[in-house]
Amino acid sequence: MNHRDPTRVLIVDDSASVRQTLVTILEGAPDIEVIGTAADPFIAARRIQEAVPDVILLDLEMPRMDGLTFLRKIMAQRPIPVIICSALTEAGSRTLFDVLEAGAVDIVPKPRIDTRQFLLESSVRVCDAVRAAARAKLRPGRPEPRRIEKKLTADAVLPAPTPNRAVAETDRIVCIGASTGGTESLRDVLEVLPPDCPGLVIVQHMPEHFTAAFARRLDGLCAIAVKEAEDGDAVLPGRALIAPGGRHMLLQRTGNRYSVSVKDGPLVSRHRPSVDVLFRAAARCAGANALGVLMTGMGDDGATGLLEMRRAGALTVAQDEESCVVFGMPKEAIERGAAVKVLPLDRMHQEILRFGAMPALRQPA
Repeated sequence: MNHRDPTRVLIVDDSASVRQTLVTILEGAPDIEVIGTAADPFIAARRIQEAVPDVILLDLEMPRMDGLTFLRKIMAQRPIPVIICSALTEAGSRTLFDVLEAGAVDIVPKPRIDTRQFLLESSVRVCDAVRAAARAKLRPGRPEPRRIEKKLTADAVLPAPTPNRAVAETDRIVCIGASTGGTESLRDVLEVLPPDCPGLVIVQHMPEHFTAAFARRLDGLCAIAVKEAEDGDAVLPGRALIAPGGRHMLLQRTGNRYSVSVKDGPLVSRHRPSVDVLFRAAARCAGANALGVLMTGMGDDGATGLLEMRRAGALTVAQDEESCVVFGMPKEAIERGAAVKVLPLDRMHQEILRFGAMPALRQPA
């Protein structure tokens, strides 16, 4: 696609009112063109034969063929960037990960009631998702996921010992920010980290209510513990805290311990949670004992914060263009001189472990 040409979008949804609302939203953007709509995947397949879109907006619950099946067929036969626009709920969190593993670029949630009003209020989010998807490098879908048995702990056999390990103020911590393409990229990094890795705090742009399910999913796949952050959670080695959707997460230090603060607030860099908020907090309280990592994503959230971390003495890393799904946020950081290193995704875990093995520096109170 010539970047001066409008992004061509096909809308696939069985609701006529949703299709019309999305058409209204997208045609209000001068750089986006709706080339067709379809009430089900069979009609969509005919539309694609007539004109191949740059991006598909796809519902999941449709007659004749569900959206997940259609997504897998698209990715196997003729890969096209797909955004899922569906009434996914907490109960449907398994489907959430199925669509991401099948190759969906992004997810725009919609409620089961007042859908039209919600989408109109989310028009900027919808248009930004389309722009990001049009620039995305498609990752191959993962194989049909095996069912993961519940991960038990030693608590199933004997009670936990009394905690007696003090967390030194010199512990090293890792701060990660990601957006479009980040859910699967984070999985690639976290899956290979050992239980003795440095503590991690993560902002992944993700809809409210989905981050808890996302954290549980990663917790079942990784050797480290992964949880959605709650206010006051300690940052501990071998554990990753993921900012809850719709709330900012800040790093803080109380005495000799690092913990997180989860709070409401305005959108920062058009996001809540914002990577910039986390990175600035890390620059203020962790300084040279922090590693900042900015990964794939559209826009510039995190670029300013990564620069602030570098100026505070932190080691800073940006993901390279080749391994990014969307080279937006890392590109901004690199251009601003915020990144000490530029690394491919498959080397991020090595950098985290290398950083964690370095002698830590004592921070002022």
